Amino acid sequence: MALREVVHARGHENVSATHASTFEVTSDDWLTPAGDCILAVEADRVPADFDEEFVAACRDADATITATITATTDDGDTFTQAITGRGEPDLSFESERSHVGRTSEYVDDRTVLVDADGSAADLDRDLVDALADGAAVRFELAVE
Repeated sequence: MALREVVHARGHENVSATHASTFEVTSDDWLTPAGDCILAVEADRVPADFDEEFVAACRDADATITATITATTDDGDTFTQAITGRGEPDLSFESERSHVGRTSEYVDDRTVLVDADGSAADLDRDLVDALADGAAVRFELAVE
């Protein structure tokens, strides 16, 4: 059975989702056009808030971690996409600011999964448009 952590955030007018190797959800309440990996702002939870059992499961190099991004517009339209990566023993989940998924094996305190099968640039453009329009975001991490 998968362990899950759910974060609620919102899109922002400067979401471009063009970064080729990462995606990010931040607790910051602002986003500049330079933040091309950021999908959502105002996250209500950060990695440091996650349950220790979830964190321990993510530290298994054989674990599969799936990040599911769901955007719901003011009109009620919903767009969902999942990106799958893996766990890593060096994941700390100590960040008090943001969650970053990476296509590489690089790890810092913000990293929540590595070897992702996609990045911000790989997201469906309808989903990205909804994020840029300020949609409500549900960011779910599941580890198996």
